[in-house]
Amino acid sequence: MLTITEGKLKSIENVANKEGVITAAAMDQRGSLQKSIAKARGVSDKEVTPEMMSEFKTIVTKVLTPYASAILLDPEFGLPASKSRSKNAGLLLAYEKTGYDATMEGRIPDFLDGYTAKRLRQEGADCVKVLLYYTPFDEPKVNAKKHEIMERIGKECEEEDIAFFLEFVGYDPKSNTTDSLEYAKIKPDVVIKSMEEFAKDKYKVDVLKVEIPVDVKYLKGSKAYNGSQTAYDWEGAKKIFKRQDQCMNKPFIYLSAGVSDEIFRENLELAISAGVDFAGVLCGRATWKDGIPVYAKEGAKALEAWMLDRGVINIQALNAVLAKGAKPWHSRYGGRDKVKVVSRTAAR
Repeated sequence: MLTITEGKLKSIENVANKEGVITAAAMDQRGSLQKSIAKARGVSDKEVTPEMMSEFKTIVTKVLTPYASAILLDPEFGLPASKSRSKNAGLLLAYEKTGYDATMEGRIPDFLDGYTAKRLRQEGADCVKVLLYYTPFDEPKVNAKKHEIMERIGKECEEEDIAFFLEFVGYDPKSNTTDSLEYAKIKPDVVIKSMEEFAKDKYKVDVLKVEIPVDVKYLKGSKAYNGSQTAYDWEGAKKIFKRQDQCMNKPFIYLSAGVSDEIFRENLELAISAGVDFAGVLCGRATWKDGIPVYAKEGAKALEAWMLDRGVINIQALNAVLAKGAKPWHSRYGGRDKVKVVSRTAAR
């Protein structure tokens, strides 16, 4: 049985649909979005203004949130967009700066100046989201630092009585690429061991946002298969998905990691066919990234028209897959009746 405070329960329920599944859209990209718009326009990054960033985010938010249980935005450019979301959609706000602190080794997260969990709530957040670059295979001193930071944020969210969503993205500390066959072979352990670590009670994470545990470019028979190098066949991949499903008891959702909408849907269908009990998605670029060149070359009206057409098609197709097999966030605890709600005072 899960014991949860009234505040945290409300946080999670505000970003889930009426079935308890999290069908959220992600629009917290900053550095990567700015670079992509600049590249499509043929200009420098600096020529993509804060107003343009907010405009893009507002259009995406306005069009997609009628079909989403929530939207993930950033306080830097996304607060105007948060006011344009549909009434049915909750709000997650990112705590971290884009990327990580490049002045330190080990991809240590860097946080927005002047922000706390309390301020994020004051800005309208239902939940706090933190992105962490993490691999269990990095130097122990690096990971010890990251563990310390996540414990601090967990306590901060507990004090504010707001749900803590932790997103982690794996990497190879010995290489700058995660696209290789060598990384594909270790990716399952990177993802699963990270989930095991941050499911520990000391971090006070409520929902984990995780990667698909295999790289489908190296999965024989998948739509993304490169046709030459193989890291796993379907039976092997199915065992990996089952390991992921069984590695912890906390709810988790999948991130799209920038793949196409078609490939992300296939990823989810693989998870469903393997029997994974996942609570939904926080999906960004798979839904809207092909609208970037439209905006860059033709402007806001053209982007809105594209989003109303292709963007809506993408999110509806994604929702159709989730309806086949995503489970309510509380199913990992045995169902809603196994969730005991207490006051914040009683939880201490």
